[in-house]
Amino acid sequence: MRETLGDSTVAAANVIAAGYFRSYSVVGLLALVGVLFVAVAFGAGRLLRPVVPTPEKLLTYECGVDPVGEGWAHTQVRYYVYAFLYVIFAVDSIFLFPWATVFAAPGYGATTLVEMFVFLGFLAVGLLYAYKKGVLTWT
Repeated sequence: MRETLGDSTVAAANVIAAGYFRSYSVVGLLALVGVLFVAVAFGAGRLLRPVVPTPEKLLTYECGVDPVGEGWAHTQVRYYVYAFLYVIFAVDSIFLFPWATVFAAPGYGATTLVEMFVFLGFLAVGLLYAYKKGVLTWT
């Protein structure tokens, strides 16, 4: 096999390999610069900040209120459900913009309209399920 490959073929392969590895060296160099940037920033912060520990600074701090009692607190799950429903509908509204762009393109109108009704049907089923489970009632 070595006898059939000419010097020009080997040289061309070396040029291709050099270009291939050069692209990886650029990525590696950028990663190194990023790591160095973070290391220098953290090092400078550590050297420049004042270190004066006091008992007040070592207390747990939350929203300006001194910690009193146990660390265990009951949280209402319904707030998370409302947040989750908001995120679902916010993400769904994001999908409306690309759909509207494709819908305006010639030849895609009927297909994208059917797809959007299927999508809205899934949303309606999810909303109906949440309503039937009583998630949407404020107590």
